[in-house]
Amino acid sequence: MPGGWTIFGGGAKSVDEVAANPPVEQSGSTIRIGKSSTWLKNVSIDYQVEVPHDTEVDADVASGGITIDNVTGPVRAGSASGYVHVYRVDRDATVKAASGSIDVGSIGGYLRVSSASGDVTVADVKGEMQVSEASGSIHIKRPGDRVDASTASGSIEIEGANADLKAHAISGSIQVSGNPSANRLWELKTVSGSVELRVPKNASFLLSAESTSGDIRTSIPVILEEQSKHSMRAHTGDASGRIEVRTVSGSVSVGGV
Repeated sequence: MPGGWTIFGGGAKSVDEVAANPPVEQSGSTIRIGKSSTWLKNVSIDYQVEVPHDTEVDADVASGGITIDNVTGPVRAGSASGYVHVYRVDRDATVKAASGSIDVGSIGGYLRVSSASGDVTVADVKGEMQVSEASGSIHIKRPGDRVDASTASGSIEIEGANADLKAHAISGSIQVSGNPSANRLWELKTVSGSVELRVPKNASFLLSAESTSGDIRTSIPVILEEQSKHSMRAHTGDASGRIEVRTVSGSVSVGGV
């Protein structure tokens, strides 16, 4: 696998040493970068590694970002301190970041994402998706299958949901648009934050919503079954899908797309 690197930063002596002894090792299909580079000071290095499309990738970065694009996979990528970007993977992908943003797009299989601190953006995943976030927001567009998204501190926004969905937040709002019909289950829970739903006016679902200290509103026609100041049970069409909403502190609104 051919590779390339560029050296930036101060310290002419350090640059000359790196150029003479680059910290790159290759054994078979495994490339190890920076194993014996603790002596480097005031030097920043960018590496570019080109591989055939039919490649499986397992990559970790201790300090810095990583971008993986246009491979068959599966892909496993992680960064201790820096961003992780993964695009155009034919098979499955697993992405982790301790401190840094995550951006993932066009995954052909399932996706697993975990982040300790940093926003997560995901688009166009064909398989099931699980996204776990400790501190940061989650943005998901056009999921192709089941979504399980959770964050301790941050908002969750999902656009184009058409399969089963679970979104849980402790401190943050939840926004979901899509169609919950066809026996789908949407489970939306937040302790401190509002929940906003946008569905087609001809969607068919059973809505069960509760808010301990907030209003529940709907701007699309529904058939009420039960209603109080802080709870509502209603349905549209033949109620083939289900939406369950729970929030302790925040409002619930349902509108059309």
